[in-house]
Amino acid sequence: MTHPILSATNLTKTYGSTQALVDVSLQVYPGESVAIMGPSGSGKTTLMHCLSGILVPDTGKVHLTIVNNAATDITQLNEEQRAQLRREHLGFVFQDGLLLPELTAQENTALPLMLSGVPRNTAETQARNWLSALGLDGLYNRRLGQLSGGQAQRVAIARAQIAEPSVVFADEPTGALDSETSETVLTALLDSTVSRGRALVLVTHDESVAARCQRLIHVSDGRIISDSADTSGATR
Repeated sequence: MTHPILSATNLTKTYGSTQALVDVSLQVYPGESVAIMGPSGSGKTTLMHCLSGILVPDTGKVHLTIVNNAATDITQLNEEQRAQLRREHLGFVFQDGLLLPELTAQENTALPLMLSGVPRNTAETQARNWLSALGLDGLYNRRLGQLSGGQAQRVAIARAQIAEPSVVFADEPTGALDSETSETVLTALLDSTVSRGRALVLVTHDESVAARCQRLIHVSDGRIISDSADTSGATR
């Protein structure tokens, strides 16, 4: 039986009188793509942020199992430790890409490795390899303003993948794209993640995007109201 790479147990998170998460538990497995859907304010983004260590839940645990290592309880790490864990073991793709406009595609992609101490030449070589694999060969030196929306999102995917993360989190990664470009970007995201044995956790409003994932979780009022998989992992 495959063990979960990410496991959340009884997560709660409250903002004032609003309960963003209420006793949420789930497991995510290597090579699995999971779409989280729900209306605005349902708690889906808060859930993603707690799973990735951007936020710490009020109560509950989040364990990340890195290959050949014991599970790490993210909730017990301090802010600096969580930032290092995200930089080295997690990838992120956001709706607006969050690329740095003053950097080239190659420099944006290489940045996570350079922040972790990898020499610039080595980091940029790996960046070019990823950009080429995502169909951006020859665009290495273009800045954000010289790229289309779809090209910019593929740079963001390359940046998310370059550190060989265990889990990639994507928050509305196709939300600002037309349908044709969305399909291209989503295919690139799935191919570069799931096909390599990594887990993908994707938040989306788009049912057609969610349908491309292996598993669909619906969230409402801070609770998981449906999950298309057996969260016990018995089917794996």
